[in-house]
Amino acid sequence: MSLQHPEAEEPGRPELPAPTPRQLLLLAVPALAVGVATALILWLLDRVSELLSDAIWTRLPDALGVDPSGWWILLVLTTTGVLVGLGLRFLPGHGGPDSATTELMEPPLPLKTLPGLAVVLLLGLAGGVSLGPENPLIAINVTLTVTVLARLMPAVSSQLAMLMAAAGTIGALFGTPVGAALLFTGTLAAIRGGGALWDKLFLPLAAAAAGSVTMHLLGTPPLSFAVPEDTVEPIDFLLGIVVACLCTIIGLGANLLFPWVHRAFHALRHPILIPAVGGVVLGVLGMIGGPITMFKGLTQMGELISNADQETAGDLAVVAVVKIVALLVAASAAFRGGRVFPATFIGVALGLLAHALIPGFPIALAIGCGVIGILLVVTRDGWMALFLAAAVTGDLALLPWFCVIVLPAWLLVSRAPEFRIANPTSAPGYSGRRRLGPSSASGAGAPPTE
Repeated sequence: MSLQHPEAEEPGRPELPAPTPRQLLLLAVPALAVGVATALILWLLDRVSELLSDAIWTRLPDALGVDPSGWWILLVLTTTGVLVGLGLRFLPGHGGPDSATTELMEPPLPLKTLPGLAVVLLLGLAGGVSLGPENPLIAINVTLTVTVLARLMPAVSSQLAMLMAAAGTIGALFGTPVGAALLFTGTLAAIRGGGALWDKLFLPLAAAAAGSVTMHLLGTPPLSFAVPEDTVEPIDFLLGIVVACLCTIIGLGANLLFPWVHRAFHALRHPILIPAVGGVVLGVLGMIGGPITMFKGLTQMGELISNADQETAGDLAVVAVVKIVALLVAASAAFRGGRVFPATFIGVALGLLAHALIPGFPIALAIGCGVIGILLVVTRDGWMALFLAAAVTGDLALLPWFCVIVLPAWLLVSRAPEFRIANPTSAPGYSGRRRLGPSSASGAGAPPTE
Protein backbone atom coordinates (compact mmCIF):
# COMPACT_ATOMS: atom_id res chain seq x y z
CA MET A 1 0.00 0.00 0.00
CA SER A 2 3.00 2.28 -0.10
CA LEU A 3 3.51 5.21 -2.42
CA GLN A 4 6.60 4.71 -4.55
CA HIS A 5 7.74 7.55 -6.77
CA PRO A 6 8.94 6.28 -10.17
CA GLU A 7 12.16 8.27 -10.01
CA ALA A 8 13.10 7.35 -6.45
CA GLU A 9 16.34 5.49 -5.89
CA GLU A 10 16.92 4.61 -9.54
CA PRO A 11 20.67 3.95 -9.90
CA GLY A 12 22.58 6.18 -12.28
CA ARG A 13 19.84 8.81 -12.62
CA PRO A 14 21.28 12.36 -12.63
CA GLU A 15 20.08 14.81 -10.06
CA LEU A 16 17.01 16.80 -11.00
CA PRO A 17 17.38 20.56 -11.21
CA ALA A 18 15.77 22.50 -8.37
CA PRO A 19 12.57 24.26 -9.50
CA THR A 20 12.51 28.03 -9.24
CA PRO A 21 9.75 29.86 -7.33
CA ARG A 22 8.40 31.11 -10.67
CA GLN A 23 8.15 27.55 -12.02
CA LEU A 24 6.38 26.38 -8.88
CA LEU A 25 3.97 29.30 -9.07
CA LEU A 26 3.12 28.61 -12.72
CA LEU A 27 2.70 24.87 -12.12
CA ALA A 28 0.50 25.56 -9.10
CA VAL A 29 -2.34 26.37 -11.51
CA PRO A 30 -2.56 22.87 -13.02
CA ALA A 31 -1.90 21.39 -9.55
CA LEU A 32 -4.92 23.20 -8.12
CA ALA A 33 -7.02 22.21 -11.13
CA VAL A 34 -6.00 18.57 -10.69
CA GLY A 35 -6.95 18.69 -7.00
CA VAL A 36 -10.38 20.12 -7.79
CA ALA A 37 -10.97 17.56 -10.56
CA THR A 38 -9.99 14.58 -8.38
CA ALA A 39 -12.36 15.76 -5.65
CA LEU A 40 -15.22 16.19 -8.12
CA ILE A 41 -14.72 12.65 -9.40
CA LEU A 42 -14.71 11.32 -5.81
CA TRP A 43 -17.83 13.34 -5.00
CA LEU A 44 -19.61 12.02 -8.10
CA LEU A 45 -18.73 8.40 -7.29
CA ASP A 46 -19.83 8.92 -3.68
CA ARG A 47 -23.18 10.40 -4.72
CA VAL A 48 -23.90 7.63 -7.23
CA SER A 49 -22.94 4.90 -4.75
CA GLU A 50 -25.12 6.52 -2.06
CA LEU A 51 -28.11 6.65 -4.42
CA LEU A 52 -27.61 3.00 -5.37
CA SER A 53 -27.14 2.00 -1.74
CA ASP A 54 -30.30 3.83 -0.69
CA ALA A 55 -32.26 2.10 -3.45
CA ILE A 56 -30.87 -1.34 -2.56
CA TRP A 57 -30.99 -1.18 1.24
CA THR A 58 -33.90 1.19 1.94
CA ARG A 59 -36.30 1.91 -0.92
CA LEU A 60 -36.52 -1.57 -2.45
CA PRO A 61 -37.02 -3.42 0.88
CA ASP A 62 -39.64 -0.84 1.88
CA ALA A 63 -41.45 -1.31 -1.43
CA LEU A 64 -41.37 -5.09 -1.02
CA GLY A 65 -42.26 -4.98 2.66
CA VAL A 66 -39.20 -6.96 3.75
CA ASP A 67 -36.64 -6.48 6.50
CA PRO A 68 -33.27 -5.39 4.99
CA SER A 69 -31.34 -7.81 7.16
CA GLY A 70 -30.89 -11.56 7.40
CA TRP A 71 -31.61 -13.22 4.07
CA TRP A 72 -31.78 -9.82 2.30
CA ILE A 73 -28.09 -9.25 3.13
CA LEU A 74 -27.25 -12.65 1.66
CA LEU A 75 -29.33 -11.98 -1.45
CA VAL A 76 -27.86 -8.51 -2.10
CA LEU A 77 -24.23 -9.50 -1.59
CA THR A 78 -24.61 -12.63 -3.70
CA THR A 79 -26.23 -10.57 -6.47
CA THR A 80 -23.46 -7.98 -6.13
CA GLY A 81 -20.86 -10.71 -6.55
CA VAL A 82 -22.55 -12.03 -9.67
CA LEU A 83 -22.85 -8.53 -11.19
CA VAL A 84 -19.21 -7.75 -10.41
CA GLY A 85 -18.24 -11.05 -12.02
CA LEU A 86 -20.20 -10.21 -15.14
CA GLY A 87 -18.39 -6.89 -15.25
CA LEU A 88 -15.01 -8.58 -14.92
CA ARG A 89 -15.92 -10.92 -17.74
CA PHE A 90 -17.58 -8.62 -20.26
CA LEU A 91 -16.71 -4.97 -19.58
CA PRO A 92 -13.83 -3.41 -21.56
CA GLY A 93 -10.61 -3.83 -19.64
CA HIS A 94 -12.28 -6.43 -17.41
CA GLY A 95 -12.69 -4.00 -14.53
CA GLY A 96 -9.02 -3.18 -14.20
CA PRO A 97 -6.36 -5.07 -12.26
CA ASP A 98 -7.13 -7.15 -9.19
CA SER A 99 -7.11 -4.70 -6.26
CA ALA A 100 -5.42 -7.33 -4.09
CA THR A 101 -2.29 -6.84 -6.20
CA THR A 102 -2.15 -3.04 -6.34
CA GLU A 103 -0.50 -0.25 -4.37
CA LEU A 104 -2.14 3.09 -3.62
CA MET A 105 -0.41 4.59 -6.67
CA GLU A 106 0.20 2.54 -9.79
CA PRO A 107 1.11 3.27 -13.44
CA PRO A 108 -1.74 4.68 -15.57
CA LEU A 109 -4.28 2.23 -16.94
CA PRO A 110 -5.54 2.07 -20.52
CA LEU A 111 -8.39 4.56 -20.89
CA LYS A 112 -10.81 1.85 -22.01
CA THR A 113 -10.43 0.23 -18.58
CA LEU A 114 -11.83 3.17 -16.60
CA PRO A 115 -15.60 2.81 -17.24
CA GLY A 116 -15.54 -0.86 -16.28
CA LEU A 117 -13.43 -0.15 -13.21
CA ALA A 118 -15.86 2.58 -12.12
CA VAL A 119 -18.87 0.27 -12.60
CA VAL A 120 -17.49 -2.64 -10.55
CA LEU A 121 -16.27 -0.20 -7.88
CA LEU A 122 -19.75 1.35 -7.58
CA LEU A 123 -21.37 -2.08 -7.40
CA GLY A 124 -19.12 -3.07 -4.52
CA LEU A 125 -19.55 0.18 -2.61
CA ALA A 126 -23.35 0.16 -2.93
CA GLY A 127 -23.70 -3.58 -2.37
CA GLY A 128 -21.98 -3.58 1.01
CA VAL A 129 -18.61 -5.13 0.10
CA SER A 130 -15.96 -4.52 2.78
CA LEU A 131 -13.61 -2.42 0.67
CA GLY A 132 -13.05 1.32 0.31
CA PRO A 133 -12.77 3.35 -2.89
CA GLU A 134 -9.14 4.50 -2.57
CA ASN A 135 -7.12 2.19 -4.88
CA PRO A 136 -9.50 2.24 -7.89
CA LEU A 137 -10.25 5.94 -7.41
CA ILE A 138 -6.57 6.88 -7.42
CA ALA A 139 -6.08 4.69 -10.52
CA ILE A 140 -8.92 6.49 -12.31
CA ASN A 141 -7.67 9.95 -11.34
CA VAL A 142 -4.04 9.17 -12.18
CA THR A 143 -4.97 7.85 -15.61
CA LEU A 144 -7.20 10.81 -16.47
CA THR A 145 -4.69 13.36 -15.17
CA VAL A 146 -1.75 11.89 -17.09
CA THR A 147 -3.82 11.69 -20.26
CA VAL A 148 -5.25 15.22 -20.08
CA LEU A 149 -2.00 16.92 -19.09
CA ALA A 150 -0.07 15.03 -21.78
CA ARG A 151 -2.30 16.71 -24.35
CA LEU A 152 -2.83 20.14 -22.79
CA MET A 153 0.48 20.67 -20.99
CA PRO A 154 3.09 18.27 -22.39
CA ALA A 155 5.81 20.07 -20.43
CA VAL A 156 4.38 18.57 -17.23
CA SER A 157 6.01 15.16 -16.80
CA SER A 158 3.79 12.12 -16.36
CA GLN A 159 5.51 11.40 -13.04
CA LEU A 160 4.54 14.82 -11.69
CA ALA A 161 1.01 14.41 -13.05
CA MET A 162 0.72 11.09 -11.23
CA LEU A 163 1.92 12.60 -7.96
CA MET A 164 -0.51 15.51 -8.19
CA ALA A 165 -3.44 13.21 -8.99
CA ALA A 166 -2.65 10.82 -6.14
CA ALA A 167 -2.15 13.68 -3.67
CA GLY A 168 -5.36 15.42 -4.76
CA THR A 169 -7.32 12.18 -4.32
CA ILE A 170 -5.87 11.51 -0.87
CA GLY A 171 -6.62 15.07 0.20
CA ALA A 172 -10.20 14.69 -1.02
CA LEU A 173 -10.67 11.26 0.61
CA PHE A 174 -9.61 12.45 4.06
CA GLY A 175 -10.85 16.02 3.81
CA THR A 176 -7.41 17.41 4.69
CA PRO A 177 -4.08 17.76 2.87
CA VAL A 178 -2.17 16.66 5.98
CA GLY A 179 -2.41 12.96 5.16
CA ALA A 180 -1.05 13.50 1.64
CA ALA A 181 1.79 15.68 2.96
CA LEU A 182 2.84 13.00 5.43
CA LEU A 183 2.58 10.18 2.90
CA PHE A 184 4.61 11.95 0.25
CA THR A 185 7.30 13.25 2.60
CA GLY A 186 9.21 9.99 2.76
CA THR A 187 8.72 9.21 -0.91
CA LEU A 188 9.84 12.58 -2.23
CA ALA A 189 12.73 12.86 0.20
CA ALA A 190 14.27 9.82 -1.52
CA ILE A 191 14.49 11.66 -4.85
CA ARG A 192 17.96 13.04 -5.49
CA GLY A 193 18.14 16.68 -6.48
CA GLY A 194 15.04 18.68 -7.18
CA GLY A 195 15.70 21.28 -4.50
CA ALA A 196 14.54 21.26 -0.89
CA LEU A 197 11.92 18.80 0.32
CA TRP A 198 9.26 21.51 0.29
CA ASP A 199 10.09 22.32 -3.32
CA LYS A 200 9.20 18.72 -4.11
CA LEU A 201 6.14 18.75 -1.86
CA PHE A 202 4.81 22.07 -3.14
CA LEU A 203 2.76 20.87 -6.12
CA PRO A 204 1.39 17.62 -4.63
CA LEU A 205 0.44 19.55 -1.50
CA ALA A 206 -1.28 22.21 -3.59
CA ALA A 207 -3.31 19.48 -5.32
CA ALA A 208 -4.14 17.85 -1.97
CA ALA A 209 -5.24 21.18 -0.51
CA ALA A 210 -7.45 21.90 -3.51
CA GLY A 211 -8.98 18.43 -3.26
CA SER A 212 -9.76 18.75 0.44
CA VAL A 213 -11.16 22.30 0.14
CA THR A 214 -13.37 21.20 -2.75
CA MET A 215 -14.84 18.39 -0.65
CA HIS A 216 -15.53 20.89 2.15
CA LEU A 217 -17.31 23.22 -0.28
CA LEU A 218 -19.36 20.28 -1.56
CA GLY A 219 -20.53 19.59 1.99
CA THR A 220 -18.45 16.52 2.74
CA PRO A 221 -16.82 16.88 6.19
CA PRO A 222 -13.42 15.41 7.06
CA LEU A 223 -13.00 12.43 9.36
CA SER A 224 -14.73 13.45 12.58
CA PHE A 225 -16.04 11.22 15.35
CA ALA A 226 -17.32 12.01 18.84
CA VAL A 227 -14.65 10.19 20.85
CA PRO A 228 -14.70 11.03 24.59
CA GLU A 229 -11.52 12.61 25.91
CA ASP A 230 -9.85 11.29 29.04
CA THR A 231 -6.69 11.78 31.06
CA VAL A 232 -3.84 9.47 30.10
CA GLU A 233 -1.69 8.12 32.94
CA PRO A 234 1.77 6.55 32.56
CA ILE A 235 0.29 3.09 33.07
CA ASP A 236 -2.11 3.78 30.18
CA PHE A 237 0.86 4.60 27.98
CA LEU A 238 2.44 1.22 28.75
CA LEU A 239 -0.89 -0.52 28.15
CA GLY A 240 -1.18 1.36 24.85
CA ILE A 241 2.11 -0.11 23.67
CA VAL A 242 0.86 -3.60 24.52
CA VAL A 243 -2.51 -3.02 22.81
CA ALA A 244 -0.90 -1.61 19.65
CA CYS A 245 1.51 -4.54 19.46
CA LEU A 246 -1.27 -7.08 20.00
CA CYS A 247 -3.34 -5.45 17.25
CA THR A 248 -0.27 -5.53 15.01
CA ILE A 249 0.10 -9.26 15.68
CA ILE A 250 -3.58 -9.80 14.81
CA GLY A 251 -3.01 -7.88 11.57
CA LEU A 252 0.06 -9.97 10.80
CA GLY A 253 -2.02 -13.11 11.30
CA ALA A 254 -4.53 -11.81 8.75
CA ASN A 255 -1.63 -10.97 6.45
CA LEU A 256 -0.41 -14.57 6.61
CA LEU A 257 -3.89 -15.80 5.68
CA PHE A 258 -4.35 -13.35 2.80
CA PRO A 259 -2.41 -15.31 0.12
CA TRP A 260 -4.15 -18.55 1.12
CA VAL A 261 -7.62 -17.00 0.92
CA HIS A 262 -6.75 -15.33 -2.40
CA ARG A 263 -5.42 -18.60 -3.81
CA ALA A 264 -8.54 -20.49 -2.66
CA PHE A 265 -10.91 -18.12 -4.45
CA HIS A 266 -8.81 -17.91 -7.58
CA ALA A 267 -8.67 -21.70 -7.76
CA LEU A 268 -12.25 -21.31 -9.04
CA ARG A 269 -10.60 -19.71 -12.13
CA HIS A 270 -13.74 -18.29 -13.74
CA PRO A 271 -14.03 -14.47 -13.38
CA ILE A 272 -17.79 -14.66 -12.75
CA LEU A 273 -17.61 -17.52 -10.26
CA ILE A 274 -14.87 -15.99 -8.07
CA PRO A 275 -16.79 -12.84 -6.95
CA ALA A 276 -20.11 -14.73 -6.97
CA VAL A 277 -18.83 -17.20 -4.37
CA GLY A 278 -17.18 -14.30 -2.58
CA GLY A 279 -20.55 -12.53 -2.47
CA VAL A 280 -22.16 -15.58 -0.87
CA VAL A 281 -19.46 -15.73 1.81
CA LEU A 282 -19.74 -11.98 2.44
CA GLY A 283 -23.51 -12.37 2.72
CA VAL A 284 -23.14 -15.04 5.39
CA LEU A 285 -20.64 -12.87 7.25
CA GLY A 286 -23.05 -9.93 7.00
CA MET A 287 -25.82 -12.05 8.50
CA ILE A 288 -23.52 -12.96 11.40
CA GLY A 289 -22.03 -9.54 12.10
CA GLY A 290 -24.88 -7.35 10.92
CA PRO A 291 -24.77 -4.26 8.66
CA ILE A 292 -22.15 -2.61 10.86
CA THR A 293 -19.56 -5.10 9.57
CA MET A 294 -20.38 -4.32 5.93
CA PHE A 295 -19.48 -1.51 3.49
CA LYS A 296 -16.21 0.44 3.55
CA GLY A 297 -16.54 1.17 7.26
CA LEU A 298 -16.45 4.97 7.49
CA THR A 299 -20.05 5.57 8.58
CA GLN A 300 -19.96 2.33 10.55
CA MET A 301 -16.97 3.60 12.57
CA GLY A 302 -19.08 6.48 13.84
CA GLU A 303 -21.91 4.13 14.77
CA LEU A 304 -19.56 1.77 16.57
CA ILE A 305 -17.95 4.59 18.58
CA SER A 306 -21.31 6.17 19.43
CA ASN A 307 -22.69 2.86 20.73
CA ALA A 308 -19.49 1.69 22.42
CA ASP A 309 -21.00 1.76 25.92
CA GLN A 310 -23.85 -0.48 24.78
CA GLU A 311 -21.58 -3.17 23.29
CA THR A 312 -20.12 -5.99 25.34
CA ALA A 313 -16.59 -7.29 24.85
CA GLY A 314 -18.08 -10.36 23.16
CA ASP A 315 -20.06 -8.24 20.72
CA LEU A 316 -16.98 -6.19 19.83
CA ALA A 317 -14.90 -9.34 19.37
CA VAL A 318 -17.48 -10.71 16.93
CA VAL A 319 -17.56 -7.43 15.01
CA ALA A 320 -13.74 -7.32 14.75
CA VAL A 321 -13.38 -10.96 13.68
CA VAL A 322 -16.20 -10.77 11.12
CA LYS A 323 -14.77 -7.58 9.62
CA ILE A 324 -11.27 -9.08 9.38
CA VAL A 325 -12.63 -12.11 7.55
CA ALA A 326 -14.85 -9.91 5.36
CA LEU A 327 -11.86 -7.78 4.37
CA LEU A 328 -9.83 -10.87 3.47
CA VAL A 329 -12.70 -12.33 1.43
CA ALA A 330 -13.55 -9.06 -0.35
CA ALA A 331 -9.91 -8.39 -1.19
CA SER A 332 -9.37 -11.98 -2.36
CA ALA A 333 -12.54 -12.52 -4.40
CA ALA A 334 -11.71 -10.04 -7.20
CA PHE A 335 -13.85 -7.18 -5.90
CA ARG A 336 -12.33 -3.79 -6.72
CA GLY A 337 -11.54 -1.49 -3.82
CA GLY A 338 -9.00 -0.38 -1.22
CA ARG A 339 -8.12 -1.81 2.16
CA VAL A 340 -7.41 1.34 4.22
CA PHE A 341 -10.95 2.24 5.33
CA PRO A 342 -12.07 -1.26 6.38
CA ALA A 343 -8.72 -1.76 8.13
CA THR A 344 -9.31 1.47 10.07
CA PHE A 345 -12.72 0.13 11.13
CA ILE A 346 -11.03 -3.05 12.35
CA GLY A 347 -8.56 -0.98 14.35
CA VAL A 348 -11.43 0.98 15.95
CA ALA A 349 -13.24 -2.26 16.85
CA LEU A 350 -10.12 -3.80 18.37
CA GLY A 351 -9.42 -0.59 20.29
CA LEU A 352 -12.94 -0.57 21.71
CA LEU A 353 -12.50 -4.23 22.62
CA ALA A 354 -9.34 -3.33 24.56
CA HIS A 355 -11.24 -0.51 26.28
CA ALA A 356 -14.00 -2.96 27.27
CA LEU A 357 -11.55 -5.56 28.60
CA ILE A 358 -9.22 -3.22 30.50
CA PRO A 359 -11.03 -1.18 33.20
CA GLY A 360 -10.15 2.50 33.07
CA PHE A 361 -8.19 2.31 29.81
CA PRO A 362 -8.99 5.63 28.01
CA ILE A 363 -11.24 5.02 25.02
CA ALA A 364 -9.52 7.49 22.68
CA LEU A 365 -6.09 6.06 23.43
CA ALA A 366 -7.43 2.54 22.95
CA ILE A 367 -8.96 3.39 19.57
CA GLY A 368 -5.76 5.10 18.39
CA CYS A 369 -3.64 2.12 19.42
CA GLY A 370 -5.93 -0.27 17.57
CA VAL A 371 -5.82 1.87 14.42
CA ILE A 372 -2.02 2.14 14.58
CA GLY A 373 -1.57 -1.61 15.02
CA ILE A 374 -3.75 -2.65 12.09
CA LEU A 375 -2.77 0.11 9.66
CA LEU A 376 0.94 -0.52 10.13
CA VAL A 377 0.31 -4.00 8.74
CA VAL A 378 -2.10 -3.02 5.96
CA THR A 379 -0.31 0.10 4.72
CA ARG A 380 3.29 -0.48 5.89
CA ASP A 381 3.42 3.27 6.49
CA GLY A 382 3.91 4.81 9.92
CA TRP A 383 2.73 8.23 8.74
CA MET A 384 -0.58 6.82 7.53
CA ALA A 385 -1.08 4.97 10.83
CA LEU A 386 -0.29 8.06 12.92
CA PHE A 387 -2.42 10.35 10.77
CA LEU A 388 -5.52 8.17 10.90
CA ALA A 389 -5.10 7.44 14.63
CA ALA A 390 -5.05 11.19 15.29
CA ALA A 391 -7.84 11.90 12.78
CA VAL A 392 -10.22 9.25 14.14
CA THR A 393 -9.70 10.16 17.80
CA GLY A 394 -9.65 13.91 17.11
CA ASP A 395 -7.39 14.52 20.10
CA LEU A 396 -4.06 16.15 19.24
CA ALA A 397 -2.97 15.78 22.87
CA LEU A 398 -2.61 12.06 22.18
CA LEU A 399 -0.29 12.57 19.23
CA PRO A 400 2.95 12.53 21.31
CA TRP A 401 1.83 9.26 22.88
CA PHE A 402 1.03 7.78 19.48
CA CYS A 403 4.44 8.80 18.15
CA VAL A 404 6.11 6.62 20.78
CA ILE A 405 3.56 3.78 20.72
CA VAL A 406 4.06 3.35 16.97
CA LEU A 407 7.77 2.55 17.38
CA PRO A 408 7.66 -0.94 18.98
CA ALA A 409 4.69 -1.84 16.75
CA TRP A 410 6.74 -0.85 13.69
CA LEU A 411 9.49 -3.27 14.71
CA LEU A 412 6.98 -6.10 14.34
CA VAL A 413 6.09 -5.18 10.75
CA SER A 414 9.37 -3.80 9.41
CA ARG A 415 10.39 -7.13 7.87
CA ALA A 416 6.94 -8.63 7.38
CA PRO A 417 5.54 -9.14 3.86
CA GLU A 418 3.26 -6.48 2.40
CA PHE A 419 -0.50 -6.81 2.78
CA ARG A 420 -0.73 -7.37 -0.95
CA ILE A 421 -0.68 -10.31 -3.34
CA ALA A 422 2.75 -10.25 -4.92
CA ASN A 423 2.01 -12.69 -7.76
CA PRO A 424 -1.03 -11.37 -9.67
CA THR A 425 -0.72 -13.43 -12.84
CA SER A 426 -3.74 -15.61 -12.03
CA ALA A 427 -6.05 -12.71 -11.16
CA PRO A 428 -9.01 -11.80 -13.40
CA GLY A 429 -8.27 -8.59 -15.23
CA TYR A 430 -4.52 -8.97 -14.92
CA SER A 431 -2.86 -7.38 -17.92
CA GLY A 432 0.82 -7.85 -17.21
CA ARG A 433 1.22 -4.52 -15.40
CA ARG A 434 4.04 -4.22 -12.96
CA ARG A 435 3.93 -2.30 -9.69
CA LEU A 436 5.19 1.23 -9.70
CA GLY A 437 8.81 1.25 -8.64
CA PRO A 438 12.36 1.72 -9.88
CA SER A 439 12.21 -1.33 -12.12
CA SER A 440 9.13 -0.06 -13.94
CA ALA A 441 9.90 3.63 -13.98
CA SER A 442 10.94 3.68 -17.59
CA GLY A 443 7.51 2.58 -18.73
CA ALA A 444 5.50 4.82 -16.44
CA GLY A 445 5.84 7.95 -18.48
CA ALA A 446 3.86 7.12 -21.60
CA PRO A 447 0.29 8.36 -21.42
CA PRO A 448 -2.37 5.66 -21.89
CA THR A 449 -4.17 5.96 -25.20
CA GLU A 450 -6.28 2.85 -25.47
